[in-house]
Amino acid sequence: MRIDLHTHSTVSDGTATPTEVIMAAAAAGLDVIALTDHDTTTGWTEASAALPAGLTLVPGAELSCRWNNDGKRLGMHLLAYLFDPTDQALNAEMTRVREGLQHRAQAIVHLLTDGGEGITWDEVREIAAGDTVGRPHIAQALVNRGRIGSVREAFERHWLGERYYVPKQAMDVITALRRVRDAGGVAILAHPRRKDKVVPHVVLAQLAREGLFGLEADHPEHNNAAREAVRALAAELDLVVTGSSDFHGANKTVQIGANTTDPKVYEQIVNAASGTAPITTAVVR
Repeated sequence: MRIDLHTHSTVSDGTATPTEVIMAAAAAGLDVIALTDHDTTTGWTEASAALPAGLTLVPGAELSCRWNNDGKRLGMHLLAYLFDPTDQALNAEMTRVREGLQHRAQAIVHLLTDGGEGITWDEVREIAAGDTVGRPHIAQALVNRGRIGSVREAFERHWLGERYYVPKQAMDVITALRRVRDAGGVAILAHPRRKDKVVPHVVLAQLAREGLFGLEADHPEHNNAAREAVRALAAELDLVVTGSSDFHGANKTVQIGANTTDPKVYEQIVNAASGTAPITTAVVR
């Protein structure tokens, strides 16, 4: 089995619709695909309706989180799988984060306007096409105006990485873990060893005590040394390891299915979840 447990659609910051994500997964020969848009379940219905025979959908979300301790703060992302999409407490957290992202995007556009970059809120909203406005939409506006050559360039220090940076709204990571667990879901920490954001061992140990199920080891932004380090940490903390593409469509060069998850780990995730189940046949809307 080929299993990719981390993808994004136009519902958050990808460029492929949920239907197109499913089509890309099928074309890549995947058996299981998870849709994990940021802080939302909006794409689940469309993705499930597009399922072809032989492809299983794992409904999920990537939760924007922050670890806080004695004034120290660290941003991180939790991949939440198979939770109850009607759970009120988890939905309230996701709604709060999405609303915060909208305010953040408006603040960034205001900074860009003050900086003479000529970006307007209306053009960014048009690019988002009704979905929550995020930094990739602002980046695309900069590309459209010829200010930069690519979306990736927009996240460098001179642009959205530092000069026009605005902190994002996030869930407390311990609260998020508890919300996912209470909603019957399973939580995996996404890309814990990226060069720009390495999650310290002490934090991972705390998250493991609070119910974290695993770590994403095989990720496009993890080199071989990082992947081996994550595997060692997971073994020490009795956590599973996953692999995925973190597919964003044209916003990144990584193709769907670039990294995959061991079928035995996938089975453990499914068996541990009680909020909802993987979807194996197309659901008629």
